[in-house]
Amino acid sequence: MLRRLREIPPTAGLPLQAADLLPRGDALTARLAAQLGTPPLQLECSGTAALLIALATLRERAPGRDVVVVPAFTCPLVAIAVHRLGLTLRLCDTRPDHWDMDRRALAELCDERTLAIVPTHLAGLVADLDAPLAVAREHGAFVIEDAAQALGARDGGHSVGLRGDVGFFSLAAGKGLSIFEGGLLVTRDDDLRHALYATAARDVPAKPGWELRRSLELLGLAALYHPLGLRLAYGIPLRRALREGDPVAAVGDDFPPDIPFHRVGRWRRGVGSRAATRLPAFLAANRTRALARVARLRALPGVTVFEEAPHTTGSWPFLMLLMPDAHRARAALAALWTSGLGVSRLFVHALPDYVYLADRVPHTPTPNATDFAARAITISNSHWMDDASFEHVVAVLAAMLG
Repeated sequence: MLRRLREIPPTAGLPLQAADLLPRGDALTARLAAQLGTPPLQLECSGTAALLIALATLRERAPGRDVVVVPAFTCPLVAIAVHRLGLTLRLCDTRPDHWDMDRRALAELCDERTLAIVPTHLAGLVADLDAPLAVAREHGAFVIEDAAQALGARDGGHSVGLRGDVGFFSLAAGKGLSIFEGGLLVTRDDDLRHALYATAARDVPAKPGWELRRSLELLGLAALYHPLGLRLAYGIPLRRALREGDPVAAVGDDFPPDIPFHRVGRWRRGVGSRAATRLPAFLAANRTRALARVARLRALPGVTVFEEAPHTTGSWPFLMLLMPDAHRARAALAALWTSGLGVSRLFVHALPDYVYLADRVPHTPTPNATDFAARAITISNSHWMDDASFEHVVAVLAAMLG
């Protein structure tokens, strides 16, 4: 009976412990910078807020540039952030069967108006940065690494976020280490770091009401982030949205137009600081589990299993699969999405295909990204996904694939 009431989260989040909630300590950014081997980190109230600060700062450095180029398969919040600043969004189609930006398409989109290119490290795996960096250099643009899903991932032995001009991470619920909502900025450029700090000091207000709300939400996360609590907090809303025929709401892709913008309070910083002491071991366990399961998934016929590129290390919040066609992806989701076994989708659509974004996203044909969104499914890499549950998911997929 209890097993039927369990809900495995779609991503591997680091569970909070009671001691994390005690009101002491505040060394979150210093602790994470030491763990990751990065220059000083800047804490903001969300990954999206961090992106806003990065874009605003870069715009001040290059006032004649107003175009931001992003992959067509990425989080809708990226498009919302660009729109909020009054910048022009250009969508780059992905390469076939992948989420990385297509190099030829990227080169055609960039010009003297390009402010920034925003490659995305999805599924905790390191994106191809060679193309964005080369194209950006050619046109004098900046590169912002979207590492919202990749805290702890490494590229050539160094943390992601350091090859571009700016990188940002997310500390949202389910993103590994979490303070319910939070974001981190990083840059290797000292002058740019000071400029990012200055932008935040000038533009980010203290809003006690928002911080109280986030603190209460963090307490709720601490109380409910386990398989029984997640049935209530995640599973029931998921099933309701799917019954109503709303997969966008089921995934949580339906973001409001307004982006909260406020300072993070001392208590939440302290919670994150204490939880961060367990992060290295948590990431190592995630990777060990993921690599073993990726090897198992490779045996599925016609399925692409996304893995670490050479000389990179992923953070592995979940496993990403590309089904042979959209029909079998839909069949897999019909069988497994409401099973409580951590199977889900990352983003329901490519950016041009979200109806609610029609006033903020150009109607650019991006066939590769649209195809990828229709065929991609995810499998949780949570430690609550035991071997029996994982093997059941594999068996269901194998039966569908014949």
